[in-house]
Formats: sequence, structure tokens, C-alpha cells
Amino acid sequence: MNNRKRVGIISALIGLIALIVWLNAGTSTSVINWPVEAYLGAVFTIGWLTGVPDWLAYLLAVLLFVLVIVVCYKLGSWLYGLVFK
Repeated sequence: MNNRKRVGIISALIGLIALIVWLNAGTSTSVINWPVEAYLGAVFTIGWLTGVPDWLAYLLAVLLFVLVIVVCYKLGSWLYGLVFK
């Protein structure tokens, strides 16, 4: 595994953690429950704003988290290649 992939993975983790922290800002939930609470909050928001069926809201929330991971990975690896080439 080269450094570009390592930086991409680290940036994907930072992006995912940032999304989870942002979705849990101001809640009194314990930190250990933040990932589940963030996922369920995203499901509720998608379902409430769009009016889609429950199963589709759950699927769209998973796709949202996967999209954040992929975009942060690509952005981190691109920035590493830009800086160190």
C-alpha cells in the first residue's frame, strides 16, 4: 500500500467522523452511540424532507455515508498527489 492510499483512507475516516460529529452536534447522546444516532438522524431527515418510503430512506442514508467516504478518499488522495508530485 502506497502513501497515496494511506492518505486517502485517513481522509475518508476524517470525513466520516466529521459527518457523524456534525449530525450529532448538540445532542446529549453518549459518544459510543453517535454513529447509530447519525445514521438514524439521516434516515429521518431524508424520509421527512422527501416523503419517500421507509426502505428507500434507509437505503439513501447508506448511500449518503458511502458517498461521503468515497469523496473524502478521492479528495485526500488527489491532494496528496498534488502536493507530493
